[in-house]
Amino acid sequence: MKKLLLASTAAFALAGAAQAEEIKIGILLGFTGPLESLAPDMASGAELAMKEVSDSGLLLNGATVTPVRADSGCVDAALATASAERLITSDKVKGIVGGDCSGVTTAALTNVAVPNGMVMISPSATSPGLSTVDDKGLFFRTAPSDARQGQVMADILKDRGITKVAVSYTNNDYGKGLADSFAAAFTAQGGTVTISAPHEDGKADYSAEVGALASAGGEVLVVAGYIDQGGAGITNGAIDSGAFDTFMFPDGMFSQALEDNFAAKTEGSFGQHPGTEGDGVSKYHEMGAAAGYNPKNAFSPEAYDAAALILLAMQAAGSSDPQVYKDKVMDVANGPGEPIMPGELAKALEILKNGGDVDYVGATSVELIGPGESAGNYREFEMKGGKIVTVRFR
Repeated sequence: MKKLLLASTAAFALAGAAQAEEIKIGILLGFTGPLESLAPDMASGAELAMKEVSDSGLLLNGATVTPVRADSGCVDAALATASAERLITSDKVKGIVGGDCSGVTTAALTNVAVPNGMVMISPSATSPGLSTVDDKGLFFRTAPSDARQGQVMADILKDRGITKVAVSYTNNDYGKGLADSFAAAFTAQGGTVTISAPHEDGKADYSAEVGALASAGGEVLVVAGYIDQGGAGITNGAIDSGAFDTFMFPDGMFSQALEDNFAAKTEGSFGQHPGTEGDGVSKYHEMGAAAGYNPKNAFSPEAYDAAALILLAMQAAGSSDPQVYKDKVMDVANGPGEPIMPGELAKALEILKNGGDVDYVGATSVELIGPGESAGNYREFEMKGGKIVTVRFR
């Protein structure tokens, strides 16, 4: 009888192990291209949430979570589309953290994710145009729309008494969307945009673009570009020519590279990027530092939150099928429910398993509104003494 019981127990354990699912989650980011200095820390944030859930053994009766990275190129729609197709058809992922830049996110979403019924949660695609894409309830984002950032920029300039600016923006969905949103908000407050001109990424010489900006003039040059590409070129050109000495840097310019390469040269310049303060982000910073990457880099906290939302939605739905769990993303992101901070994903999984509700706060004070996008908080920063320092949160 004892042998029979032992055999039965072993068989039951083996059956349980066999039923445990391996869930693959894609990470579609620009590991090459204009934001390649941000992508590794964003990916590490997403993978930290996946490891936390996988290690808990509580997701869908012991499922494990495996990340699969894929390159979007940030501005390469063909590459992003091919990468998304590979993630879905070959790697068989059950959700995608990404894309990163707005144009490739739109391409991957409309050409691949929607036709295949795949959930995407972007930590950094901010174009206002994504708010109106017919996404069939499959797309969400943990970074706020640039409709919000444009207003924040106008408010910052007004508070600083600046009434006249020039704008240089990267010539894509992100740059144009942000430039238009900002111009509308700034002029509504009585400000003047002397020129709003696009620049192309990848050029060796930006003297013509800088010359046009200098001719138009302004108290500040707003550089709505990418820190690893044209945004840096425009900034260097403006500094070298003496065209401008004060700059405003939106989120695409924020990274460690901005401090390393420009803080000492642009004393008094300022900018903003999605960010918040409080226990959630502090805990995430501790966890990321312990894991050996830079959790303070732009959009890394948003990537942790994007991955966490996918996995908690699966638990709430009792399924890893994107067509099923997509309807639970908004539920786990918002109240009512037990507030959940970084490092508490096991707690959230247990609550959901037992039929309870959670309100995922995460690293960025997550609150999803409208068509599944972040309500938005921003960190205002300034260059002081060769460093980027926090001014306030908005």
